[in-house]
Amino acid sequence: MSRLNSACPRSLRSAAALSLVAALAVGCTAADAHTTVAGRAAVGTSPLPTVPPAQPPAQLTRAKVETAVGRLDDVVRDAMHRTGVPGVAVGVVYDDKVMYLKGFGVRKVGTNDRVGADTVFQLASVSKPLASTVVAAAVGEKTVGWDDPAVKYTPGFALKDPWVSRHVTLADLFSHRSGLPDHAGDLLENLGYDRSYILDHLHYEPLAPFRAHYAYTNFGLTEAAVATARAAGTSWEKLSADKVYRPLGMNSSSSSFADYEKAGNRAALHVKTGSTWRAAYVRDPDAQSPAGGASSTVRDMTKWLRLQLGNGKFEGRQVVDADALEQTHMPHMVSEPPHSPAGRAGFYGLGWNVSYDDQGRLKLGHSGGFALGAATNVALLPSEKLGIVVLTNGEPIGVPEAISATFLDTAQTGRPTVDWLKFLGPIFQQTLQGERSQVDYSKPPASPAPAKANSAYTGTYTNQYYGPMTVSAQGNELTMQLGPRKQRFVLTHYDGDTFSYRTTGEMAVGLSGVTFTADSSGRADKVRVENLDSSGLGTFTRKD
Repeated sequence: MSRLNSACPRSLRSAAALSLVAALAVGCTAADAHTTVAGRAAVGTSPLPTVPPAQPPAQLTRAKVETAVGRLDDVVRDAMHRTGVPGVAVGVVYDDKVMYLKGFGVRKVGTNDRVGADTVFQLASVSKPLASTVVAAAVGEKTVGWDDPAVKYTPGFALKDPWVSRHVTLADLFSHRSGLPDHAGDLLENLGYDRSYILDHLHYEPLAPFRAHYAYTNFGLTEAAVATARAAGTSWEKLSADKVYRPLGMNSSSSSFADYEKAGNRAALHVKTGSTWRAAYVRDPDAQSPAGGASSTVRDMTKWLRLQLGNGKFEGRQVVDADALEQTHMPHMVSEPPHSPAGRAGFYGLGWNVSYDDQGRLKLGHSGGFALGAATNVALLPSEKLGIVVLTNGEPIGVPEAISATFLDTAQTGRPTVDWLKFLGPIFQQTLQGERSQVDYSKPPASPAPAKANSAYTGTYTNQYYGPMTVSAQGNELTMQLGPRKQRFVLTHYDGDTFSYRTTGEMAVGLSGVTFTADSSGRADKVRVENLDSSGLGTFTRKD
């Protein structure tokens, strides 16, 4: 999350405006939902005071929750029947008890391997609230402070503005208010660059006003988590295990892709082509592990829900300091401004989407999504001591959010007030369509201008952010190589000096343009790759 995140390009990816649907999934009404969806652009404002509002008394009863739990089987089966998503696992916690724990469907299409409570799923961006829990544990132990600058622990870290580099804090990075653009660094990961390279190159990214602009950034959050691990003298993967997974007995959870990959009882990723689901891809998210690389089971995740709803306590032990954890649950940035006088703002905390309902109750949530085949959701009503986690092995089309929303709606009103799957599905589809190029490269002009000879384009080009590009000719076919693994892409002529290529990986957006610019001799000296140019960094300059 993380082809899906908000209304900007790549808005649902790795689940950023899955923020939107996560907010919808935590106890809002149909009217609330329509108001929220009316505007999805993530516009920021200045940080908010860190004074938590008083929570109203609990309004739900055990009987109401049990009624909603009793209908969950049907809710899940209905969502699976209507979408065909291969596998779903659901866990519900209420008043520190696990009320529901069940798997449905298969781990991989074409097999009889059933999903159960102990099936390991990739969490995508649900990794973020897990990560903020780990950092809260370190904050409680005085290893770091939420307001510590990241450079205190990673002196080489830099953003484009030196002043911002010196002052950006762990909390700034966890709440997406550093000024980095939406999904900064994700395209580098898509090309195969590792975590170190990506974090070292964030200083090329343009910055919006510091602490006055919200933009969802997997690698900004990753930097804050890595800085915390360095302060603790260990790796992020080990810190996560030491501070959260092991103390809670989350024995099937990990922040390392290798652990997910070697799990025997794991769910494969699935994408949908037409009406057919297929297990076509593998997604290694280690580069952004704190933001999107955790894996877990619903059994393990219910233990974490109990910790969250118990103010850092688990089975009588204070595992995470309550004050440090509470900071993660408070608004730190406006992520969704109100779009009408009666509208309600949405906020981002530290790894959480944060909002409030008509009764003034705190609502916490987060979604995760891999375009290559995973979708997840977690939703909490802390004052009600109620939480639900839904894990699926299908690409993001709204299934986990719809299940969460239907359950919480039923617990509060006795029935769903909206057909949540019908409501959310088009939002996902619309957002995905908005990510594609405005040019339909599959339909060249009727009389395209001819291309130059291949020799005018071939050669090596450089880019300070994306590294080298090699354009070569194989027969009459031009190809482009990018990234440390030298991924090869075929260039198809479109018009004049413009070609197209098919994007691949988590950040794929279909066909995208590649436009060469020639010097006075007629030889190309620059080339702009359209889908790499969202921050103005996609132009390569000839080296030879």
